[in-house]
Amino acid sequence: MSKKKIEFPVLNVKMVDIEKVESNDYNPNRVATPEMELLKHSIEMDGYTQPIVAYYDKKEDKYIIVDGFHRYKCARLYFDLKEIPVVVINKDLKNRMASTIRHNRARGTHQIPNMSSIVIELTKLGWSEQKISVELGMELDEIVRLKQISGLKEAFADHVFSKSWEEFETKIQSDNQEKI
Repeated sequence: MSKKKIEFPVLNVKMVDIEKVESNDYNPNRVATPEMELLKHSIEMDGYTQPIVAYYDKKEDKYIIVDGFHRYKCARLYFDLKEIPVVVINKDLKNRMASTIRHNRARGTHQIPNMSSIVIELTKLGWSEQKISVELGMELDEIVRLKQISGLKEAFADHVFSKSWEEFETKIQSDNQEKI
């Protein structure tokens, strides 16, 4: 059995005029607003760490996006970039479509126990729930649920709990005093 030769288009990143880049018309991937905000924040904090993957249409002198539409969208909407990093793959349409889906699906999902461990570690390192929320693009209640999974007492050391139970007890005692 012979091994397939692997190519490295990532070694040929080039800056491309953003006006020459356009989306494809087949990508089923959609990004919800919170994730889009997180992508924007990620680019603000870390810069563009991944290039746009595109096919170069010589006839039209255009780069058709295979992967990275939302990074491209951020460049246009939030950063007003004139150029963006691109790597080119030379494939026919059906193979570009397959590449798009592979890129989307290969990203996988975040496993809850692993995310719980990360939240606990960031808490131990001094990040507040608010800081974790901003930096990881998570809702506060999601952070609390992940902390609960860990079962660690220190996970909640900085958490502000509701005083509703104390207020309820005070009201009951007050009501009982009035009846006496």
